[in-house]
This record gives sequence, C-alpha cells and structure tokens, in this order.
Amino acid sequence: MIRIVEVTNASGAVVAADWFAKAEAVHRQLRTGLPRDYAATMKRVFKGGARMCVAVEGTVVAGVAVYRVYENTFQGRQLYVDDLVTDEKRRSTGVGRALLAYLENKARAADLDNLALDSGTQRQQAHKFYFREGMVVTSFHFGKRLK
Repeated sequence: MIRIVEVTNASGAVVAADWFAKAEAVHRQLRTGLPRDYAATMKRVFKGGARMCVAVEGTVVAGVAVYRVYENTFQGRQLYVDDLVTDEKRRSTGVGRALLAYLENKARAADLDNLALDSGTQRQQAHKFYFREGMVVTSFHFGKRLK
C-alpha cells in the first residue's frame, strides 16, 4: 500500500526528518547533480517556497515530489512540481500516479487554477506517463545556463 507523507510543513520546515533522510537517495535518481550537502541545499529550496512529500511503502521511500504554490500571469495560481521521481526499482507500480494524484487533490482543495511541471526533452518515458495522467504540453520552456 502506498501512502503519501508530507515531509515539510506550510512554512517549509522539515517535520518528518526520518523520511527526509530516506528521500535523498530516491531524489538523487532524478537530480544527479545535487550538491553533496543535500540537507543544506534542500533547506534553501524550502526557504524559497518549495515543499516536499514522499510516497511510502512500508518503511521505504518509493517516490519523492518537490512542489510549490505560486501565482503568475500565464497560468494564475498553480501548484508547480519541481521534481517528481519514483525509485527506479518501483517504476510502473503506481507510485508516480499516487504522488501526482495527491498533488492534484492538494491543488484542487486549495482552489488553484493549474497543476504544472516541466520535464526534460530526453525523458520520453516520463512524457508518456504525464500524457496518460491527462497532462498536456502548454508551452516550451527556454533557458540559458549562466554558470
């Protein structure tokens, strides 16, 4: 059985330190370039408005989501998913679906206008999943690396 646990509270403080520690290995499967000091990095990310929840199976973190709520002129008030990753050993078992459904329900309960995320162009399998979950491509995201 998959259950979702909020790791941070509304102000971004880590309230489930044990799950936070277990989340790092799964999170790094997606974000391989995260700095060595994961806790300090994530503390800064949380201070900037991000929150984290994890999908749990028993005593194991099966998936991680980092998200934030904000408003912009393009999509209004939205829940934006920074990171959504399922442990590579648990892919196609419902973990990603459970996390995405949880976040969608959270956005609906807050009466937000949109649920959004970006996905790297090389992640074709993830794109198939997002399409199956009813998401659509709304724009291209452009960036320019400065460092």
